Amino acid sequence: MVRLLGRPGTRPARRPRGPLVRRTPETTLGGRSLAAQVFVLQVVVVLLLGVAAVVALVLQARYDTTQEARNRSLAVAETFANSPGMLAALRSPDPTAVLQPRAEAAREASDVDFIVVMNTDGIRYTHPKPDRIGKQFVGTLAPAQAGGTVVEEVDGTIGRLVQAVVPVKEADGRVAGLVSAGITTEHVGGNANRQLPLVLSTAVAALVLATAGTALVSRRLLRQTHGLGPREMTRMYEHHDAVLHAVREGVIIVGGEGELLLANDEAHRLLDLPPDAEVRKVFDLGLDADTAELLSSGRMATDEVHLVGERLLAINQRPTDLAGGPAGSVATLRDSTELRALSGRAEAARERLDMLYAAGVGIGTSLDVTRTAEELTELAVPRFSDFACVDLFDAVLAGEEPEARGALRRTALSTVRKGAPLYAVGEQITFVESSPQARSLAEGRPVLEARLAESPGWRAQDLERTEQVVEFGIHSLITVPVRAGALVLGVVSFWRSERPQPFDPEEVALAEELVARAAISIDNARRFTREHGMAVTLQRSLLPRTLPEQGALDVAYRYLPAQAGVGGDWFDVLPLSGARVALVVGDVVGHGLHAAATMGRLRTAVHNFSALDLAPEELLVLLDELVSRIDQDETADGTSAPVAGATCLYAIYDPVSRRCAVARAGHPPPALVHPDGRVEYLEVPAGLPLGLGGLPFETAEVELAEGSRLVLYTDGLVEDRKQDIDTGLERLRAALGRGDGSPEETCRVVLESLLPARPNDDIALIVARTRALGADRVAEWEVPVDPAAVGEVRAAVARRLARWDLEDLSFTTELILSELVTNAIRYGSAPVRVRLLRDRTLICEVSDSSNTSPHLRYAAMTDEGGRGLFLVAQLTDRWGTRYTPTGKVIWAEQSLP
Repeated sequence: MVRLLGRPGTRPARRPRGPLVRRTPETTLGGRSLAAQVFVLQVVVVLLLGVAAVVALVLQARYDTTQEARNRSLAVAETFANSPGMLAALRSPDPTAVLQPRAEAAREASDVDFIVVMNTDGIRYTHPKPDRIGKQFVGTLAPAQAGGTVVEEVDGTIGRLVQAVVPVKEADGRVAGLVSAGITTEHVGGNANRQLPLVLSTAVAALVLATAGTALVSRRLLRQTHGLGPREMTRMYEHHDAVLHAVREGVIIVGGEGELLLANDEAHRLLDLPPDAEVRKVFDLGLDADTAELLSSGRMATDEVHLVGERLLAINQRPTDLAGGPAGSVATLRDSTELRALSGRAEAARERLDMLYAAGVGIGTSLDVTRTAEELTELAVPRFSDFACVDLFDAVLAGEEPEARGALRRTALSTVRKGAPLYAVGEQITFVESSPQARSLAEGRPVLEARLAESPGWRAQDLERTEQVVEFGIHSLITVPVRAGALVLGVVSFWRSERPQPFDPEEVALAEELVARAAISIDNARRFTREHGMAVTLQRSLLPRTLPEQGALDVAYRYLPAQAGVGGDWFDVLPLSGARVALVVGDVVGHGLHAAATMGRLRTAVHNFSALDLAPEELLVLLDELVSRIDQDETADGTSAPVAGATCLYAIYDPVSRRCAVARAGHPPPALVHPDGRVEYLEVPAGLPLGLGGLPFETAEVELAEGSRLVLYTDGLVEDRKQDIDTGLERLRAALGRGDGSPEETCRVVLESLLPARPNDDIALIVARTRALGADRVAEWEVPVDPAAVGEVRAAVARRLARWDLEDLSFTTELILSELVTNAIRYGSAPVRVRLLRDRTLICEVSDSSNTSPHLRYAAMTDEGGRGLFLVAQLTDRWGTRYTPTGKVIWAEQSLP
């Protein structure tokens, strides 16, 4: 570092700028690329050593291959020639028959290519290829015929091979025959060749490791020398010196003892340093105490502003010993005197932009007029004003289009401190014409009252209240109309008290922009309020307003529309014939008028289908076909969307048998609370949602004890964005286990436990406690298929009515049963049964096994029959037919006296 300064106490001479350091080919081959040259040399040496090792291994492998072939062929030939029974086989009449199997077995066991036994003339007795037996052996035989051995390399029909020929000797030393064994060099060299890739891989790995080690050594050498030669070092110093004194920022280097080591020209100018400042202590340079303390401390600083003379300097300082360098610090100085005034204005502009951004994302988070107004006041206080209030016309709060005149209602108010004498939230206000609020509403523009104490028009609103406002400290006001297109929805007032300066025209523009953004959200909320109100009205008109009278179930229900929009949930309680009651709950996916209208169509269809006394699965099939037709019609029309999905659960409870039949189409399963408080979910096959079609629905039947509670609900109760349906079902199970067991109490406990603060979906809940129709209120007879049995039935019915104190109904009941039983005997088939039920009405039922249904008709004057059902219809409140798996039931109801 000291070398860069030249002589102590002198400023380095300024040098002309030069080009940046370049590496020329000469320089690259010189001192700078020494590490690269060492690296290349070491790689070449290692590569040559590796190649030499591989060549040596290959040559050695070839020599070992040939030697191994000679030794193996000779050993196999001698072993087979001296094997027991060899002489006897040669003397036998057919040596081939004896020796050929032995030779092949020995060849396979010894891993040679052939073993050939021949006579002394070279005629083969054995050979791997039988067609060669009896032919002359190819090779040198003379030494073996003389009693010696022969080992030679020849080119045979199977390639280059090594073969050995040895004699088979008699006891007296005479040669009785010859044995030759041979093996190809390729066969013997197979193992060596298989080892060669391993050897080559090892050599390559050694080469890679050596190269990597060389690279690491070369890289370390390159890092230590920085890859520079002497000429490049000199050129680098020249450029460093030129750049250091040409930059527009001051640069100061301070040593570990607090002495100034280097200061460039800009630092001399900014700090007004003396010419001999270098190598002097920082505290001796005449700087102010704070600046001198910072520069000598060596601590880290980022854009720390110090007043030096008449300049504001932004100082950045970093110690030089963080990465193991010498002790000391480096500081840069930048003149920020002119930027400070600009930064104040920029900060104000940034704050306003930030407020507008916050308004864009924070106002209008809900489609609620009041909440949107509150979000505007909460944003404005205290960032923009100390008090803010929103006054809207009552028609806006109701979702209607307002008139430009009339009273307003304070909708939202935010304050920095309590006790302000301003109108309270919910209070109705009528502004006088001279007030700033009335002028904003009339002229459709913001109004600035910089000093309220000097505003007679504002004081005319309420002299006593305005005096209290001024005494409270509120001194400035901006009013801005809430406009959405041509509609004026209300007015917003911004008040200032904590800051002494009044509002200025720039703040009026900001207030207008804030209100303009909020006005869009308020108008959207107003429109939604209107549409939501219409949808709620439509939906409530489509839902049951009161439950029908029936004696089978004690029913309580709850229906809660969604906060974000009306959905398509519905429920119903439908009295059926035979004192039975049907419970239905359904859900149309989606929100708005379309979902509500679709729900009404489905509810009406269920009413009509239930009048047919269909089984639950049959009713769902018809409902599924209806949804499919609705989808087809609306898809073809193109003006409305098809039903995105609908679910339904239909249950029929019979108080006589206490059995309940349930079927569902994609709907959550019903819950059953037993009289002892145990809760379970009924195992009902789910089925597909309505409109998908293609698969049948299934009905599950369960017998319910008297006092059991059957709970039907829609998915809005157990499922939302924060919990899945399994969690909701467990919470519902826990809630159903509490309470006193009454349906009303069960509904209350369930909603208190599961209802979210702002439901995203409609919620429909039905709790039905079962009742049983006792045996003392049911009478049943089986009627023989004989017209004479009608009288006996009439007599039995009269006795039972007398026991029930219903003698007043005897005449009409006997007449009804006479007609129905006579028709069953005449037109139906056995068995014929009669059943009387005393419930809220007197129910007469006649059943038979025929599926033929009677119907009303007009009888001609000359007809002898055809008037019986007409009389039944006239004498009863209701009558009808329902089909059973074994036939049909004709029923009629009469009101009890």
